[in-house]
Amino acid sequence: MELDNRIRKLQDRLSYIRDIFGDKENANIALLQARLDEFLTQERGMSLADQMRHMAQLEDLFLFLEKKLDAQLTPMDRVRIVRHPARLCLKDILENVYDNYTEIGGQDEYSIDPSMLIARAYITRRVGKRVINQPVMVIGQEKGHGQEFRNGGSVKPWGNAKALHYMKVAETENIPIHSYVFTPGSYPIEDYPGAAQQIAKNLFEMASLRVPFVSVISEGGSGGAEAIALSDMRLMLSHGYYSVISPEGAAAIEAKTRQGERVAPELIAKCARQLKITAADNLAMGYVDKVIDEPPLGARVDHYDFYKTLRNEMIKATNQVILQVKGMKLFRSLALSERLARKGQAVDAEEVFVSWNLSSKARENLVWKRHQKFRRLAQTAYMDTRTFGEKVVGRFQGLAWAMNSYFRYEFLRKHQRKIKRLQEELEAEVHLVRNKVGKPIRAVMDKFAGGRPQTVSEEAKTSLTQLSKWDDKGGLSNGKWVYTSPKAKEDRTVTCPNAETHGCLDLWAPDLFGEYAGVCGYCGHHFTMEYQWYLHNVFDQGSIFEFNGQIESGNPLGYEGFDERVAEAKKKTGLKSACMTFESRIENLNLVVAMLVAPFRGGTVGAAEGEKFVRAVERARRKHYPLLAYVHGTAGIRIQEGTNGVIQMPRCTMAVQRYIADGGLYLVLYDTNSYAGPVASFLGCSPYQFSIRSANIGFAGPGVIKETTGVDIPPDYHQAHQALSRGHIQGIWDRREARKNITQALLTMGGRNLYYR
Repeated sequence: MELDNRIRKLQDRLSYIRDIFGDKENANIALLQARLDEFLTQERGMSLADQMRHMAQLEDLFLFLEKKLDAQLTPMDRVRIVRHPARLCLKDILENVYDNYTEIGGQDEYSIDPSMLIARAYITRRVGKRVINQPVMVIGQEKGHGQEFRNGGSVKPWGNAKALHYMKVAETENIPIHSYVFTPGSYPIEDYPGAAQQIAKNLFEMASLRVPFVSVISEGGSGGAEAIALSDMRLMLSHGYYSVISPEGAAAIEAKTRQGERVAPELIAKCARQLKITAADNLAMGYVDKVIDEPPLGARVDHYDFYKTLRNEMIKATNQVILQVKGMKLFRSLALSERLARKGQAVDAEEVFVSWNLSSKARENLVWKRHQKFRRLAQTAYMDTRTFGEKVVGRFQGLAWAMNSYFRYEFLRKHQRKIKRLQEELEAEVHLVRNKVGKPIRAVMDKFAGGRPQTVSEEAKTSLTQLSKWDDKGGLSNGKWVYTSPKAKEDRTVTCPNAETHGCLDLWAPDLFGEYAGVCGYCGHHFTMEYQWYLHNVFDQGSIFEFNGQIESGNPLGYEGFDERVAEAKKKTGLKSACMTFESRIENLNLVVAMLVAPFRGGTVGAAEGEKFVRAVERARRKHYPLLAYVHGTAGIRIQEGTNGVIQMPRCTMAVQRYIADGGLYLVLYDTNSYAGPVASFLGCSPYQFSIRSANIGFAGPGVIKETTGVDIPPDYHQAHQALSRGHIQGIWDRREARKNITQALLTMGGRNLYYR
């Protein structure tokens, strides 16, 4: 029986190896197959002692060649490892890393979303004579071992909402959070609360969680990974991958395949290599803090020694996060340092006790360090063509703004607020007394004068309480728009796409794209307009001052052929990236604007765009200006930049979170097509999101949804009115009224000072 079990295990190992290496011919795999077949042929003629001896030799050969094969793994082989049903999963970790746990928020297929598993767990250890129980909240995607109801770890919006709920519970209880990322990506569904909106909410809240947060990445697919991984310490399993998109998805985009067409395996493997998705790649780029070594060919269910390693690393990482923000930490920090480990002394975190409770001050320091950590990321992934002198001037200018804001809004206003409050109280008292004394006198005077109570006209009420309505003169300057689309010069007629259903008549292009600003005069359908239309027709004339224009998009991964494509986009558009950042005015109200421009690579966001957005947010915070993100269009994160792009989701969201926490007013206005990572992070986290009519907003486009889920979605699935009905946006505007409605939004949402506090 023992021999049969050992033979079965070797057969399973060989089958696993074949699954990992696919159809590739490999002499080492062929040798293992030959030796196993030879043993199975000869075993019946051997004595029991010879069988055991040959079995031991065969097991040693397997171990030796597995190590050899491990060194030959390609990035695509590692993708197959993390997807394999034999891969360890979160329940295996809970059973073997933690000493006790209770699953919460539902169980197995009866959970609100079986792809997201939450557990309240304990780590118990003996330090000296004491037995210490340290609680922790464990959150992660659960793929299981071939359990279909787990949806492959692809989490739906309500699964991410469940994760966020228990993150906040952990914050209330002041216990650390351990998250484990096992997802190919989030499920692209827009039913309430919507995939994009919920991921954005998770990122926004994680940015300010006041408890230690450690995450481990096994399979990290874009926004699905970011939904639970904005942490103080990010670890990665050595055979895992962390990417902006799956290799198959990248290959489909590169090959420009149509729905249902297959991509060549060679192109998929090439994309996996170019995207730099492995643990070593991400460690080198700085997007993970440490790589945890796995057994050869990846950690599986029965690798019990690996669980000990993982447990030690999780305890050590949590200790390190806490010691960074606690006092009296010198000797314990030295005990946990990697320096000792490099000198040959094994670092056993079990022997070092660190209390996982944080004081209020330490928790504030923790959040600040998290912001600093993500702000420093991706600094080498874009091109900055400013001279050294310009960079120095920029730093001094930022410092001057910060000092001015401190004295103006913190130091002086503190006393002004006290005086103002006292003044308001006195005015209220005087007003009350005046009314009490003056009311009888006014009544007598009105009686003798035959006066009537004044009434407010309906027109006045409407102008004060509602968004303005379009009229022929409303947005025009001297009867004409300041900027007219070049399409208005075409002598042709244009048919509205709603002609069959709404009976729209054909429109003459000079009228449609000139006087009508690209809006059908019959049904109100909005045709696409250039971003320049907004620059010239929404903001005050001559008020636009662009900054950070020298930050350019590049090719940080050295992706084959991408330098030429970026250069072509720069030449075609005259822009250096897909993000324009500028200061401007609307009706003499100052504001900072970050604009994602669709003509530049579809408005995709990479390292340059993320950095420019972060700097725009910081500028608005320092100068106490409102911030407008105008999305002329975005196709998501730029896949050719890999994790250099996807890391912009947490980076930009953290900048926005700090700005809003400091009292900033952040508005988002969508136009045309706005999808994926930006919508699921720094755009979707705004409390005030609006849309130009006929815009499409969502997490994934119709083609991606069909490819990943097999579901055909309705034609209007992503339209603005659907986004409004599920609460993603707060209003839909006519393009011609954008200037008036932005002005009203600034005044009513920001108040007289255009700042919350």
